[in-house]
Amino acid sequence: MALKQGSISIDTENIFPIIKKWLYSDKDIFIRELISNGCDAVSKHKRLVALGEVNSDDKPYKITVAVSKKNKTLEFSDNGIGMTADEIDKYINQVAFSGAEDFFNKYKDKMEESNDIIGHFGLGFYSAFMVSSNVEIDTLSYLEGAKPIRWQSADGMQFEITEDGTRTERGTTITLTLAEDSEEFLDEYNLRSIITKYCSFLPVEIYLENTDRLEEEAKKKAEEENKKSEDGSDDKTSEETKDEVKPMPLNDTNPLWLKSPKDCTDEEYIKFYQQVFNVFDEPLFWIHLNVDYPFNLKGILYFPKLRNEFELVEGKVKLYNNQVFVADNIKEVIPEFLLLLKGVIDCPDLPLNVSRSFLQNDRDVSKISKHIVKKVADKLKSLCKNEREKYEGFWDDIQIFIKYGCLKDESFYDKIKEYILYKDLDGKYITLTDYLEVAKDKHENKVFYVVDREQQSQYIKLFKEYGLNAVILDCTIDNNFITFLEYKEHGVRFKRIDSDLSDVLKDKDEEKDEKADEEIVNFFKEKIGDRIEKYTVESLKKEDTPAVILVSEESRRMMEMQSRFAGLDYGFDLKEEKTLVINDKNPLIKKVLSLKDDETKKEAVDVICNQIVDLALLANKELSADELDLFIKRSNELMSRVISL
Repeated sequence: MALKQGSISIDTENIFPIIKKWLYSDKDIFIRELISNGCDAVSKHKRLVALGEVNSDDKPYKITVAVSKKNKTLEFSDNGIGMTADEIDKYINQVAFSGAEDFFNKYKDKMEESNDIIGHFGLGFYSAFMVSSNVEIDTLSYLEGAKPIRWQSADGMQFEITEDGTRTERGTTITLTLAEDSEEFLDEYNLRSIITKYCSFLPVEIYLENTDRLEEEAKKKAEEENKKSEDGSDDKTSEETKDEVKPMPLNDTNPLWLKSPKDCTDEEYIKFYQQVFNVFDEPLFWIHLNVDYPFNLKGILYFPKLRNEFELVEGKVKLYNNQVFVADNIKEVIPEFLLLLKGVIDCPDLPLNVSRSFLQNDRDVSKISKHIVKKVADKLKSLCKNEREKYEGFWDDIQIFIKYGCLKDESFYDKIKEYILYKDLDGKYITLTDYLEVAKDKHENKVFYVVDREQQSQYIKLFKEYGLNAVILDCTIDNNFITFLEYKEHGVRFKRIDSDLSDVLKDKDEEKDEKADEEIVNFFKEKIGDRIEKYTVESLKKEDTPAVILVSEESRRMMEMQSRFAGLDYGFDLKEEKTLVINDKNPLIKKVLSLKDDETKKEAVDVICNQIVDLALLANKELSADELDLFIKRSNELMSRVISL
């Protein structure tokens, strides 16, 4: 006989369809919710035992999920606190109330913390109706003299409570009869994957059982027993002599992030990384977050070793609430640039189910995000100061992440700017401050940089000859980072090593013969036409270089911007502004100049002058297709002339 029948009491009209449609965006979330409820019930009983309210029966706490394809059912069983009929009426039928909150209020004076009480039993429970045609609860309260209670509902609106529950021990079993459109959850492999996804680190052991298989095994065993009885045989079968295989829980109840950092070994950090992210390589280093005030936050962030720059998109930071998985890469909680990392963040102060608009406007969320950024910056500072050699060793792997972080978050740059390293021409790691301090007497507030050591080797050699230094900036995002640095560091300007030689040559001892220089320029203009926009004549220390090409920093950046924003109309044609620097100390230059009035050598001189320009262009970057064709043609002509001598 039913103790009670009626309709679910819901404070807000039509809230159940809203819960069903909006609160749970992923259909499989009901598994997380029901297991979390079981964990909640176990945590309550643990707390009562710890407070001396009840005695422990020494039975291990556990949650069992049983699946039956034959019956189209899923069962979620726990040996937690259980419920009375009155509690079911309050916590299940009156959805607006929260079992966990009520429990907390009752025992708040005795409890040091309530973070192990996962959620609001009632609201999460109703996720079951997203996939079920019928839901039953069998429960037996821990209270002495309590009766087993059964609750049943087919639609989440009408219910019935009776005293014909099947539980004989404290706890709760929720049985779902799955609807036709949800039978994919009866697949054992799929079910195991979902449990692992959401509940890998819940604090109560979780087991998965296949009811159909267990029944088959029980049937087979009974048949063997009957056969032995009929044969009169006392011999035990091989199956009986086998040691029983103890089922393995699907979860790690004490994940590494809950430990104090001082109690964790490097081997444990590496093993945890490999298990959670299913990888075989080792991380570069990690940051263990362990905060109790002003909010509760724990976790581990790993800096993975990148095989190439494109792997930046493969980072994954898993967000948990009291060891329950919430989602991957929630940028409202974890700053976007940190999503390039891999890691786990456990923040009980965030609800399990919440809209992103709430996260964007919540002050606590903002504080959490800022704190994570601060901890990352602090770790990098500590490594740079205290383990400089190690820090330099993995700088090439983390520099893209750090630079990207600075571009996305100026406050991160402000915290880390003194620990951003740059490799100089000798392969030494220095800071921007170091570079500017050394160079202030030669080219104040100018930072020369190299993007390709091989392509720009001629310029590097030239710089070294004049005792000057430059930094290597060859990352994908360095163009953007340079612009950012010029914005942040007032007065500092970056110049590519092939853009300006004024500072290289400004300490010359020789007096310039402007008239002679003008004659050389005019001579080359006549020979090569309008291939080059500007000319200058210099006396370089080394005589073996006839000429070099300089490309205006400003024009080159404009060209690069145009290539990034293809089709953008600037209202005028953009082109790189090149300057040909002619070395008047070079023997070849001297030779062609000496032949300028020899009409018999005019054709050869024309070829050589253009060849000098092409070689200078090649030292700067690749020639265009048309330029390369002409260069090959002239090279062949020159070789023919040499052979004919």
